[in-house]
Amino acid sequence: MIPKPQPSEYNAYYEKYVQSIPDQADVLEVLQKQRYDVLQLFGRVSENEADFAYAPGKWSIKEVLGHMNDTERIMAYRALCIARGEQNSLPGFDENDYVAHAFFHERTLAGLLEEHKVVREATIALFDSMAPAAYPRLGNANGSPVSVAALAFIIAGHERHHLNILKERYLVKL
Repeated sequence: MIPKPQPSEYNAYYEKYVQSIPDQADVLEVLQKQRYDVLQLFGRVSENEADFAYAPGKWSIKEVLGHMNDTERIMAYRALCIARGEQNSLPGFDENDYVAHAFFHERTLAGLLEEHKVVREATIALFDSMAPAAYPRLGNANGSPVSVAALAFIIAGHERHHLNILKERYLVKL
């Protein structure tokens, strides 16, 4: 089981993500369960509805899912690097720029869901393959310290955050 990280193991920006995962939760089980949560939630959305944004300037449903996929890849890459002893600082990213350059609106919802499935399977396999000694290992990402354990919780909490937004702001308006 990956231990819940201490606040010193991640930037305060990620606090809401880390704290959204209960203290005694097995984060790998959370990641596995979220695969089904995503399928259930997005299964309620048609291809036509997937381009819906709840307000001007907000991301569409497809863009939210694409952002979730991109962010998970980046956080998992950070975890891999840090677990393997990377000493160099890992770069940050601007999620708005990533979404703007991804052309998610040109993709199908089904394609984005398939991508999510593959990305999540890779993430689970990565964390599952790590020795427990890797979890507390600290590295630097975007100018802040972060542990491998924190990255697992950030991935799970980030997805939980966006699934809640989709339920509260998108699906209620469809």
